Amino acid sequence: MAPAVKKQKLEPSAVDCQHVLVMRHGDRVDDGVGDSWWTSVPRPWDPPLAEVGRSKALETGKKLRAELGFPIHRIVVSPFQRCIATAQELIAGLSMANDDTTIIVGGDNSNPADSSTSRIKVSLEYGMSEMMNDVALWYHPTDRNSWGFNIEELEASFLQRLVELAPYRVFKELPQWGESESGAKDRYLLTIHSLVDRYPEENLLFITHGEGVKVTASTYWKKARGHKIRPGYFGYAHLQRQIIRNGDSFTANRFGIATDPNETGIKLEPPRHA
Repeated sequence: MAPAVKKQKLEPSAVDCQHVLVMRHGDRVDDGVGDSWWTSVPRPWDPPLAEVGRSKALETGKKLRAELGFPIHRIVVSPFQRCIATAQELIAGLSMANDDTTIIVGGDNSNPADSSTSRIKVSLEYGMSEMMNDVALWYHPTDRNSWGFNIEELEASFLQRLVELAPYRVFKELPQWGESESGAKDRYLLTIHSLVDRYPEENLLFITHGEGVKVTASTYWKKARGHKIRPGYFGYAHLQRQIIRNGDSFTANRFGIATDPNETGIKLEPPRHA
């Protein structure tokens, strides 16, 4: 668990309580298909979002905007297709006017949960990528030159009137193939802690893979220890911490679970006893 953050200069718009959501992507197109799908596409290890996943992502964005009670300032996204598309539809939902038809930028400043009052900052982050081993990626290229993402092209796919692209990344390249489960856990936590400490005045949404959500829940949800954690599509862990003001500086407390993960799409399976 990350130590308390050292005192730093506080921006005038800083929040008293920082919220962080770590969410699994939406329904993937290869869910439930046979082997023929994976052998017929050029990048079977990077399946896109299914159409049902796109529609659910839009609805999830609208639901978050209506129910969270705080705005999302920054979205950090794994570069895999299913996460990119989830982020794009979520942003559309977060930025949608109350009549559910018009996408707006520059909303009602009187609404503290309104993410449309300014463009949402978006960054693509290798540190939130899928766990890079054959447990998580059943079909993977044998040629390392076949791996990789065109980050500039992916960034250009976001609507510029809705987002402000943020080039900073904790990890500058894709994790190496064959990483261990513990190595992936360290990577996810390092990425999350680095970014929330870098932007303590912002609420962040991380869009990642099931393993990233499991790592977050198992780290902060005491009830989950010793259980199997099953995040569904769009399941997320909601963390929060207090920002304690002291003049123009602050100290940040440790994060804790803010919403029962049972209510945010994360299920527990009891441990199996020998």
